Amino acid sequence: MDPILTPILLLASFVIGFAIAHYNKIKTIQRRYHHLEAESRIIVDEAQRKADTLLKEAQIEAKDRLFKMKSEFDAQTAETRAEIKNQEKRLIQKEENLEKKNEQIEKKEKDFSSKEKDIESREEEIEKKESEYTGLISEQKIQLEKISGLTTDQAKEMLMRSMENEAKYEAAKLAKKVIQEAREEADKEAKKIIATAIQRYSGDFVAERTVSVVPLPNDEMKGRIIGREGRNIRALEAATGIDLIIDDTPEAVILSGFNPVRREVARLSLMKLISDGRIHPGRIEDVVKSVEEEVDLVIKEAGEQAAFDLGVHGIHPELIKVLGRLKYRTSYAQNVLQHSIEVGFLCGIMAAELGLNVKLAKRMGLLHDIGKAIDHEVEGPHAVIGSKLAKKFGETAKVVQGIAAHHEDIPPSSVYDLLVQAADSLSGARPGARKELLENYVRRLEDLEKIANGFEGVSSSYAIQAGRELRVMVESDRVTDETALMLSLDIAKQIEESLTFPGQIKVVVIRETRAVGYANK
Repeated sequence: MDPILTPILLLASFVIGFAIAHYNKIKTIQRRYHHLEAESRIIVDEAQRKADTLLKEAQIEAKDRLFKMKSEFDAQTAETRAEIKNQEKRLIQKEENLEKKNEQIEKKEKDFSSKEKDIESREEEIEKKESEYTGLISEQKIQLEKISGLTTDQAKEMLMRSMENEAKYEAAKLAKKVIQEAREEADKEAKKIIATAIQRYSGDFVAERTVSVVPLPNDEMKGRIIGREGRNIRALEAATGIDLIIDDTPEAVILSGFNPVRREVARLSLMKLISDGRIHPGRIEDVVKSVEEEVDLVIKEAGEQAAFDLGVHGIHPELIKVLGRLKYRTSYAQNVLQHSIEVGFLCGIMAAELGLNVKLAKRMGLLHDIGKAIDHEVEGPHAVIGSKLAKKFGETAKVVQGIAAHHEDIPPSSVYDLLVQAADSLSGARPGARKELLENYVRRLEDLEKIANGFEGVSSSYAIQAGRELRVMVESDRVTDETALMLSLDIAKQIEESLTFPGQIKVVVIRETRAVGYANK
């Protein structure tokens, strides 16, 4: 073959092959295009169908909502129309009522106008008659003033004064008669019983104050009591329940606490620790524990001794312990245990004089202040607390009643309740039983005399017997024997309302007439 034709044939075959391949590729692309075009038509048709379906559903839903809104609007419109109709009916009724009321008001106005005319005419007649009566009365007054020689005001004052004096005299006379009749027998018998009881009871009384200050041998001991970083004082306060106050007071430590028994335990424990010299938390706990046992024993012995001294037996052991705690309790600086023993003796003596049960009276008197042993732990009046405590430990109903009624927290129901009240007052009111500050004492005496001097007819007054008696001197020409009694009652009532005091105060009004003559040579 010709060498020149060979490359030409190869080139021609290559071109033909390339053309055939390109043609096949174009055909393939056309087929794919037609296939894709067919798929796109299918997708578009399907999307169109879905869009038509969604549009139909949306139209249906819109129609449903429109129908619901229309039905709701129709219902609301119907309700509004019904309400408007009801309001129209009510307005019509109100208009009718207003018209009726207007008619009634017009009728009443007509009646009032006619009545006003009648009243005006009557007032004119009354004014005429009143002027006539006034003239007659003035003429009579002038004539009476001429006859009596007194003015109208003077006559009124004289008449009122005479009526007032007469009423006071009659009231005082009647009161004196009634009081004298009531006191004739009762006063004599009561004085006899009380005097006998006081004479027979002559026990010594020692007012034991609760010690709240512990003396120290020197001021260096304060540092040892406090301890390193305060551990000793914290241990002592935790063990006793009492606050220790260590200040600038020389050679002294102050104990502060409401519980008198715990305060006594703290005092004894501190004194033992000071005397021993070994002060540390372990030693403090041991000493406090031993002192508590000692104080419990002392309390029990004190309660048993009080019951033994009065001859009262069968008291519950726990109640005996509570009674013994009163050894460390004071009231107005008066030891409550000694006071209870004294009240028990007085109750027994008065019961014997009246022929009553002496043992029962002593028992009630001994236990009457039992509530004061725990009144710092339990809320309420000590009389009520004591009655509940006595009932808890098996005391009889009479004893419980006597304890509860001795300050009239509940009304007295028997003569024993009154005996306890009387004995309690006697024990607290007798001279020296209770102590008070000099300043308060002097102020009370001045207040007593000031109250008495404020009454009409009183010339002077004197508070005597430590303020237990007030003697009032009156002018004999201004105060009669009958009105003197009323004056004493009025002063006593004023004292009760104005002052606070233990026991009772006796008011004595003294009226005397003095006649003085002179013999000359």
